[in-house]
Amino acid sequence: MRDHSDQNTIDLFGAEPRSPVREEAATVLQFPPKRSNQSPRCPLNSEVRSREYLTADEIEALMKAAGNVGRHRHRDRTLILIGYRHGLRVSELVSLRWDMVDMKVGRLHVQRLKNGTPSVHPLRGPELRALRKLQREYPGSPYLFVSEQKGPITTSTVRKLIARAGCLAGLTAVHPHQLRHSCGFKLANDGQDTRAIQEYLGHRSIESTVRYTALSSTRFNSFWTD
Repeated sequence: MRDHSDQNTIDLFGAEPRSPVREEAATVLQFPPKRSNQSPRCPLNSEVRSREYLTADEIEALMKAAGNVGRHRHRDRTLILIGYRHGLRVSELVSLRWDMVDMKVGRLHVQRLKNGTPSVHPLRGPELRALRKLQREYPGSPYLFVSEQKGPITTSTVRKLIARAGCLAGLTAVHPHQLRHSCGFKLANDGQDTRAIQEYLGHRSIESTVRYTALSSTRFNSFWTD
């Protein structure tokens, strides 16, 4: 004769109640550990960094770290310098060719991606000296930044070398696009005209530029002067 005294015990397949021992076994069968096929979520940038730009001192520390490790120290240091001073995306950086550089007059012809506006930037002394040395170390390649196979380095390589330099410099989760953000922040904080910054960075819309001027502390220099 079946025992129906425990009305709260429900069978796995909707049958009549069972003993506590059978119920425990059925519960194990009914509720196996859940498995997820989803990859772990990558943390948001805001979760690992308080800001998306680096200061001038942090850029200098990043270049110094890159110049002290690896087989391509001068290449890596120069890559960071050029990427920062000209606000280049990583894909624009690896695509730089020597026919875009005019050493005699100190000019860099910048071709923007993502429908950006092309422009011509001045090359200053530190950049020209670094580029001349780079050209001597890697002769015969049409690209500025090359691998050991004399082809252009990949965007993946740039991400890895900048992340490595960031770790050595004591910086948190550095990535190549921060060079572009750092350029915009530096120019805005120097008080440069917003429209000129827009053209320098190749922004189609000025709305992409005003986020840098919004971060500029110079707008508040007249506050609390005493």
